[in-house]
Amino acid sequence: MRRISGMTLIELMIVVAIIGIIAAVAVPSYQNQITSSRRNDAKQQLLQMQLQQEAYRLENDTYADTAALGVPVSDYYTFTVANATATTYTLRATAKGSQSGDSACSPLTLNQSMAKTPAGCW
Repeated sequence: MRRISGMTLIELMIVVAIIGIIAAVAVPSYQNQITSSRRNDAKQQLLQMQLQQEAYRLENDTYADTAALGVPVSDYYTFTVANATATTYTLRATAKGSQSGDSACSPLTLNQSMAKTPAGCW
């Protein structure tokens, strides 16, 4: 008697179900990591902009506005400088595009006193 080897339909359906369960758990976790990674990039850009602001102020009597500072370009955040005066400024990174789902952490702001908002996102 010859034995036929191969997978039955039930075995195949079990494998498909297991793959589906793993994907249902892994995909949201992966998307959260991507969102967090992009937010970290924006925070690094804001800190870099802060260094640029301080360097600008050393040479001038005021902080730079958005045009004078030269803000970074990103597919996921819009960077702006608000309230630029001789003593104050606020740097802002507002989520856009696929990052706009990160509404709890948008906009990220940083000012001359190192005040960072929203606090839970820094």
